Amino acid sequence: MLPKGKHKPYTAIDLFAGGGGLSVGLKRAGFNVVSAVEIEPHAFSTFKANHPEVTAYRQDIRTVKGSSLRSLSPSGEIDLIAGCPPCQGFSSLTSKYKGRDDRNALVREISRLAEEIRPRALMMENVPGLMVKAKGRRYFNELLRNLKGLGYECTFDVLQVADYGVPQSRRRLVLLAGHGFEIGLPDPTHARGGKGGLRPWQSVSETIRHMSAPMTLDDANAAGGPMAYNWHIVRTMALQNRRRLECAKPGKGWSSIPKRLRPPCHKDRSAGFSNVYGRMSWDEVAPSITGGCTTLSKGRFGHPDQPRTISVREAALLQTFPQSYIFDTPYMEYACSIIGNALPCAFAEVLAASCIRAFKNER
Repeated sequence: MLPKGKHKPYTAIDLFAGGGGLSVGLKRAGFNVVSAVEIEPHAFSTFKANHPEVTAYRQDIRTVKGSSLRSLSPSGEIDLIAGCPPCQGFSSLTSKYKGRDDRNALVREISRLAEEIRPRALMMENVPGLMVKAKGRRYFNELLRNLKGLGYECTFDVLQVADYGVPQSRRRLVLLAGHGFEIGLPDPTHARGGKGGLRPWQSVSETIRHMSAPMTLDDANAAGGPMAYNWHIVRTMALQNRRRLECAKPGKGWSSIPKRLRPPCHKDRSAGFSNVYGRMSWDEVAPSITGGCTTLSKGRFGHPDQPRTISVREAALLQTFPQSYIFDTPYMEYACSIIGNALPCAFAEVLAASCIRAFKNER
């Protein structure tokens, strides 16, 4: 018997687990993550390196049976299934590509596994395009219909993660669903400039200013590999990009660079992605951290005052991964992809805590 007032740990399953950022947040909020599913080998290895006690499956989620996942719970019941299905097919960054993306349909696995597992609650995160873009909206509406048919009350909205203590501007669609009860979305704890008496947004300075100078990938590979240096690694920057970055103003993109130094595609146009070839600002939040977070041409990923991009470890800190978190791959592209695809750990913790509050209120 448990002591009076005590309860068994809340159990959770992490679907589309990636490198485990969501599981970090689930654990911090008070969940016992009993199982996880991830197909990509480098992400799976990273998940296992940081969450060795979790039974994780490296396989296509479409082949996973809900009964197998549920059986790993000591009680045979699951309180929460949480997942961040691949979002590239719904992202504004890929909207110009009209081809079919088979990953889009993976959203359906949320409702399939909900029917097979029957958890008390579900939590899903994705890009806003899943709700508003034509190619995503049909999947999202189908998911809502299926969950409501199973008895879940759904609450959803697009939230800004900087409003919850993440040092990054990143708008995400969040869906919380309770079986027969409502789970409210969390109230913001931060605001730009401390508006409304809330805490100010967490700045880049507060997050990475303590970091020493990083090592280049070439030097790290010649001296034991980047993992030996905790992935505080940057790419060797081409001279032309170095000149561009020297002229870039903190918080600005390519428009602050003299026209003679701009890439050909940006010399005589005002359209396109405005953040590329830019610097972060110490006093502001970072832009959305993506898989291109160490490449100057893929975003405003220039360091605020040094002639380099942010490092892999600095990108991970801006995603609120712990400083000691292991990225178990020797390849920079995979490390950056794992970080950029993750749900920021601190944001995951806030969402998971909302679920626990709803459990307690229901009881």
